[in-house]
Amino acid sequence: MIPLAGYADKLSARPGETIAFSVANATTQPVSAKMVRVICADPNPAGPGILTEPLAAELVARTKPEAWPVNSGSYATADLPPFAGSLTCLATIWPSLTKPGHRQTVMSREGAFDFGIDGEGRLSVTVMLPGGIIETVTVRQRLPLHKWARVWFVSDIQTKSLQAGWAPQAMPDQVRHDEKNVALLAGSSAPAHLLIAAGADGGSIERPMLLAGALPNEQLAAVFAGEAAPDVIAEWDFSKAMDSSRIVDLGPHACHGTLINTPTRAVRGASWTGREMSWQHAPHEYAAIHFHEDDIDDCHWPVAYEWTIPEGTRSSQYALMLEAGGHTENIPVFVVPPKGKPRADIAVLVSTFTYTIYGNHARPEWMMSSKWRGAWREQADKWKSYPHNPAEHPEYGWSTYNTHTDGSGIAIASWHRPMFNLRVGYLTYPFPDIRASGLRHYSADSHLTAWLEAKGYDYDIITDWELHNEGADVLKPYRVVMTGTHPEYHTRQTLDALKTYRDAGGRFTYLGGNGFYWKVALGPEKDGVIEIRRGEGGIRAWAAEPGEYYNQFDGEYGGLWRRNGRPPQDLSGVGFTAQGNFVGSHYRVHDDARASRAAWILDGITGETLGGHGLSGHGAAGFELDRADKALGTPEHAVILASSEGHEPEAPWVLVPEERLTHLTTLPGKPDPDLIRADLVFFETPNNGAVFSTGSITFCGSLPTNNFDNDASRLLQNVVDRFRDPDTKFQIPVDE
Repeated sequence: MIPLAGYADKLSARPGETIAFSVANATTQPVSAKMVRVICADPNPAGPGILTEPLAAELVARTKPEAWPVNSGSYATADLPPFAGSLTCLATIWPSLTKPGHRQTVMSREGAFDFGIDGEGRLSVTVMLPGGIIETVTVRQRLPLHKWARVWFVSDIQTKSLQAGWAPQAMPDQVRHDEKNVALLAGSSAPAHLLIAAGADGGSIERPMLLAGALPNEQLAAVFAGEAAPDVIAEWDFSKAMDSSRIVDLGPHACHGTLINTPTRAVRGASWTGREMSWQHAPHEYAAIHFHEDDIDDCHWPVAYEWTIPEGTRSSQYALMLEAGGHTENIPVFVVPPKGKPRADIAVLVSTFTYTIYGNHARPEWMMSSKWRGAWREQADKWKSYPHNPAEHPEYGWSTYNTHTDGSGIAIASWHRPMFNLRVGYLTYPFPDIRASGLRHYSADSHLTAWLEAKGYDYDIITDWELHNEGADVLKPYRVVMTGTHPEYHTRQTLDALKTYRDAGGRFTYLGGNGFYWKVALGPEKDGVIEIRRGEGGIRAWAAEPGEYYNQFDGEYGGLWRRNGRPPQDLSGVGFTAQGNFVGSHYRVHDDARASRAAWILDGITGETLGGHGLSGHGAAGFELDRADKALGTPEHAVILASSEGHEPEAPWVLVPEERLTHLTTLPGKPDPDLIRADLVFFETPNNGAVFSTGSITFCGSLPTNNFDNDASRLLQNVVDRFRDPDTKFQIPVDE
């Protein structure tokens, strides 16, 4: 664990509301804490640097920060009724990982039995006998990984035998088993606590059962085949209550249980046929839960400090700054204005869903290159930036851009844990000669807030949390809504709200790339838990398995918004088209742009190109690019003012998979180079509204150049001034 770490119970709040901060302190020194307002989070000395303002904020101390553990790993718990005598335990399992020295538990009852897989991949059962005697039976043949198997153990007090066995799901008559004679005393006359999948590795479990009595093998086979089981103590059906942390017991005692750390549900079960792809249409085919040793939805650290936001506090971004024994930590949060009481006519839409989905992204470059790791550490030390990289700390849970230890994709993210890349001063990329500041997400978005402050614009902060829960009403008071660099992850509610705002006369500026791309679902039981299913198509770090494209939280088809019939072009006029290295280039102004009805956007910009500079890859157009496409929703009347060029990075650029048909052909029917570009787009919307989009993740990084006096800055200032002006009239042109 790192010496000092923490997280907030919510990422945004209003004046009068309280944000609780949980802090773990592994130093031997006391912690000092203070709140600051954050203007810029970029540690690069070539730019504005980290800019904060002290805040006279009263923090209430609740619990002394200590070295709290991170309790990761998912499992289920259930309370059982008293029972005694012979016992049969059975389940269908899909092991996905074994590690020497680590035991994976299928079911365990403290003081009675532990049934699972040993470190060599062998099924075993251990029973606890009177006098502290422990007996174990292990099946010699290893269970195959990534195959369904029927597993069981039977303790028979009449014959004093203990048997464990398994059979492949596909060949149920191929039984492997071992047994021994022991002085059994199975069961208990007191209630007991049962753990399901409380193991150190990973895999799926379906239909775990406990039966009173010792079932013979022929009856076991019948129960596995679906026949009613005799003498049921408990029988859990994981196809029930799929969107919740509840497991349902069909047995007579209603031993319903609770899932810990949100394992993955809505996954293929042992009887999956492929006839139905939605778990709602065939729930019995999705009656499994995939548990992982590194699942985590909450560190459950006690609250160390509380900040009740005073009335009148400016809507902005803030951070709790911590120090102990020479170590520092910071925890950013956002203050939004009181409901219906904006203090500005500009709203900056902060993408906390995207921040959370990317939380603790362990980048592949870190894993593959010692040179890259060394450069990152050297740059962090030189710039005094945030010193911890998530790749070195899997104990806090990695991002949904990583995989679990068993190789399956991480589909659930949570902000109830330290997220290193949501930190003032966090660097994503080293090598400043190539990538300049090398920032993404929160730190990169602060280039926009620093620009607004430098230019004297008042603004409010609205996050996607308020947008999801309050809809377009939360944006209605604002004449201008601006995004940051990468508003990638959205719910149906956030997209609906943005479209409603736009078409009701709002002026919308999309200042990023790869926006409005993936569909997410929010946990229905706990704020801050978010689900992503990386289904068909899309540039992705892992691919969801066939049949697992539907969310467990809301039952909707996940994946790309484009696959859900809502391409980004339909909202902002541009959509993700290509990705390369974190290197920027410039835009070239189109010949007809200065004669177009949007020529005012180029006022004061005399060059044929713009944006060939900046703190993000040294150029305003880079890394991930969005282009206009009328077939995908770009309005017919949209004006394309400029397009990027010169994309020749260290690694080849690639089109997003959804644009490619064959190795030679693309969906738009154009060659790859024509599609690898960012478009600067403007168009009018109903009711005197308008949209301006830059189509590049690195655009905002060009705003601070030359103390915010440059062509990219002038371009954006032209847009904001015209969009803010209440006398400006925008009307969709009508063809004569």
